[in-house]
Amino acid sequence: MACAFVPIVTARIENLGVLAPVAFILVYAMADVAFVPGSLLTLTAGALFGPAVGTTVAMVGATLGASAAFLLARYVIRRRVEHWIHASPRLAALDAAVANEGRKIVFLMRLVPLIPFNALNYALGVTRVRFVDYLVASIGMLPGALLYSYYGHVAGDAARLAAGVAPPRGTGYYVLLVGGLLATIALTLVLTRAARHALSATTSIAAE
Repeated sequence: MACAFVPIVTARIENLGVLAPVAFILVYAMADVAFVPGSLLTLTAGALFGPAVGTTVAMVGATLGASAAFLLARYVIRRRVEHWIHASPRLAALDAAVANEGRKIVFLMRLVPLIPFNALNYALGVTRVRFVDYLVASIGMLPGALLYSYYGHVAGDAARLAAGVAPPRGTGYYVLLVGGLLATIALTLVLTRAARHALSATTSIAAE
């Protein structure tokens, strides 16, 4: 149900002209706090603004939303979040993992989606990780943002073309578009695999 508002809001955002990216960033940030899946929002950003601007908009919106959720968990609803975390062994192990290498662990967890993005934002708010380290580590979201934004752009172009709205483009355009998507997927997989190994090694050391 939380995702139902995305098409409605984005349809209105499209009509805002130069203010559309700013409006989308604000919507993205608020949606993050409300547990709307970030992947859906980033796909929409790519479809609306293209891969470059879409990735930028998604990164800014996701970082703002993640920061808001972190600060809410740390200073406003800490007890509720702690109670929720204690019910999950995976989340409960976070504090020990980030105690000594907070920035590195958060960066790796952004690359490897072992825990859903929205839940991780709140969970990290009640750990010992410093906010500045948490904020800097947000750069780990970049490969995923680029991938989903690129995919959203491809899907959006295909939908507009099928509806007869998009202007005709040559075969070369779509070859480059799909080739870029495949290259982005390959790069994301390589980075994710490397991050997974690094995260496993780091958390194993922290557990000893």
